[in-house]
Amino acid sequence: MIPLDFPAFNFNIRAKERTHEIFDVIRKKYVVLTDEEWVRQHCIAYLIAEKHCPASLIAVEKALLVNGLKKRTDIVVFAKDGSPKLIVECKAPHIEITNDVFDQIARYNMTLKVDYLFVTNGLRHFCCKIDHVKAAYNFLEEVPDYNIIIK
Repeated sequence: MIPLDFPAFNFNIRAKERTHEIFDVIRKKYVVLTDEEWVRQHCIAYLIAEKHCPASLIAVEKALLVNGLKKRTDIVVFAKDGSPKLIVECKAPHIEITNDVFDQIARYNMTLKVDYLFVTNGLRHFCCKIDHVKAAYNFLEEVPDYNIIIK
């Protein structure tokens, strides 16, 4: 797998028939190691190790309904009261981060109504804070620490 623009993390990876699997500490199981999963696992490790998000308050591939359609978020970070605070959309490194990607995460946010959105392909990262009153968003230099996200 290619190096990503995240700190170096140690992952449990195993060979399985014609593929490889990586252990997901949130789902507590091995999953197929695709390019997108490589980004997702780095992002999870980053949120836990660098941004101090409790692993117990992170959901991976959380199901939700958007305009009557079943969708899945890549990662959602919750406050201790169970309210969602951050949605993360992960793309494979060869996928460009476009307006379509932001539209996708914005549609998820119509249901979850979080304060922060984070989009990454592992090489480029974009995080924004939502201003629900003004129906606007402000791009941030980096993902805030968990204690900021939950305020």
